[in-house]
Amino acid sequence: MLEKNTNMGSITISLEVVSTVTGGAATECYGVVGMASQKKLKDGFHELLGKENYSKGIEVKDGDTGLILDVYIIVGYGVKITEIIHEVQKKVKYVVESTLDLHVESVNIFVQGIRGME
Repeated sequence: MLEKNTNMGSITISLEVVSTVTGGAATECYGVVGMASQKKLKDGFHELLGKENYSKGIEVKDGDTGLILDVYIIVGYGVKITEIIHEVQKKVKYVVESTLDLHVESVNIFVQGIRGME
């Protein structure tokens, strides 16, 4: 849970909310097929997560100056991975900061697999 104090009272934001906003922003980026589970399934494959399970593919930690977000994604085949990663980092940072009014220190992207664009 993250707590913010304002002159009108305190606001508590659950990590689930941060994960949902982060996952939504990441999956909107071109080249991202979807969110991936942090844990490998049998045979080394990663589960492709739906909207209701984004928290399994995102780890939220407190950093020195803000949140550290670890985002696990699956990318589309044939798209430049470095471009996808850069775009996801920019979009996630912007959306989380503007939507939840929380400072993001870093967005770490972990590509868990490559699949055909669906």
